[in-house]
Amino acid sequence: MKKSKSTILLATCCMIAALLGGCSDSGNSANVQSNDAQAAQNQVVEPLGQTFFIFDTVVNVKIYDNRATTKNFEELEALLESIDGKISRTNPDSEIHHVNAQAGIAPVEVSPDTFDLVSLAVDYAKKTDGLLDPSIGPLVSLWNIGHEGAHVPSPEEIAAAQTLTDYRKIELNPEKHEIYLQDKDMEIDLGSYGKGYAADAIYDYLAAQDFHSAIIDLGGNIFAMGSKPGGKTWNVGIQDPSQDRGNSIGSVHVEDKTVVTAGIYERYFIEDDKLYQHILDPRTGYPADNNISSVTIVTDRSIDADTMDTSLLIMGIEEGLAFAEEMPNMEVLFITKDKKLYATSGFKEMLDKTNGEYTFAN
Repeated sequence: MKKSKSTILLATCCMIAALLGGCSDSGNSANVQSNDAQAAQNQVVEPLGQTFFIFDTVVNVKIYDNRATTKNFEELEALLESIDGKISRTNPDSEIHHVNAQAGIAPVEVSPDTFDLVSLAVDYAKKTDGLLDPSIGPLVSLWNIGHEGAHVPSPEEIAAAQTLTDYRKIELNPEKHEIYLQDKDMEIDLGSYGKGYAADAIYDYLAAQDFHSAIIDLGGNIFAMGSKPGGKTWNVGIQDPSQDRGNSIGSVHVEDKTVVTAGIYERYFIEDDKLYQHILDPRTGYPADNNISSVTIVTDRSIDADTMDTSLLIMGIEEGLAFAEEMPNMEVLFITKDKKLYATSGFKEMLDKTNGEYTFAN
């Protein structure tokens, strides 16, 4: 199992991509200069933070509470390693890896947590008519985007991988917590769920420890817990998809919300002058290509945002906005390659746009 690399940070430094006076390489950002509401309005709280590396992602957690200790971060590290040991497709010791290895052979009993997450993924696949398919592992492995050697596969290879991508062939036995993949070489890939699942798990741990103010950042997946210690809202920047990380088009003010972005700039390769980004459309077997640069979602739970931003990017603007408007407590922003903004009514109201190159088109 890959071990997390961590460094204790006594956070006088900025939050990743902090919009106000910050520096970062994350797509979203939070202004974390604040006063402690728990002790006194004028008492400055020095947040205690730690950086981990897990899920091929840099994870930053900062707790704004003088009661936080290094023991809390040791427990968080153990929590993240436990999640990796359950749902990672590439970790040979994980439960999902074992499920994939037994594809077409036998069902595999997994922990209740893993079973519930796969059940949730299958449910999302049904809701999106297979656009977000947890059995997309063969296509992900074939394209290998974000890793050395990524290239455009042959049409025959893509067609073969597509035949193995079908969430309806994932059998779930809730009585025994067993998962069975009907066809040999099928693979579950929970990449569209992992960061959101982990962010929620971190949030729930902090809440159980009676913490009320924190920033959780998993590679652009931001969970702003509670409010700033002084009672003000968090200021989270929206990444400019055409610029280096840390450059924003504006920001949103949130309290106890998650802000998650899926963007074509995150992982990609270029072949024959064409960019191929990492979000794959199972209908075509190719990366989604519909003029969308990024999708940002603001909602209550990070796993909901982490799943929906991917599927909305594949859906496209018109269908995606209609789908999002039906979802409770969810606001969505699409950014196109030609710098147009399409948003739900709620997102329009909350966005403090600061880059004049970007204009609303709806």
